[in-house]
Amino acid sequence: MNLEEVKSLIRDVKDFPKAGIVFKDITPILANAKARKLLTTLLTDQYASHGIEAVAGIEARGFLFGMALADALNVPFLPVRKAGKLPYKRLSETYDLEYGTATVEMHEDAVRNGQKILIHDDLLATGGTAAAAGRLVKRLGGEVTGFSFVISLQFLSGKKNLEQSFGAPVRSLFDF
Repeated sequence: MNLEEVKSLIRDVKDFPKAGIVFKDITPILANAKARKLLTTLLTDQYASHGIEAVAGIEARGFLFGMALADALNVPFLPVRKAGKLPYKRLSETYDLEYGTATVEMHEDAVRNGQKILIHDDLLATGGTAAAAGRLVKRLGGEVTGFSFVISLQFLSGKKNLEQSFGAPVRSLFDF
């Protein structure tokens, strides 16, 4: 299996989660063991020599490859969850959506001071959720050393927004 074959597995779902949106569905990739393995290898190869000390995965789909990436890099996995989902003391970061606001949280003891953190999610759109995760990492004393995505929607400028805000590289395997 090659990268183009994996890309062909990404399914467009029209009008989800609301009218006018075309959702990029990675569940066909998840159902294909060879595709999952290839993506995990490619993600790992991008960061193997960058001194990453932990991977922060954004709920929920960012957990899927984020955990595999952390395992392959042999570093901790740090969950970034929606508000109210973490059981211990936590910090929150609220951010704007095109139709309101949302909040993500991390445990207050998730990040060591100065720890080099890679933030991972499945899809980059405007960058709002990833930026909120980045601000949480910084508030907890960590250093955002990069952003990793399976898919990037280039027409929404998320990559530019994150690079300007954090000065860290933003990489994706598939650009649409």
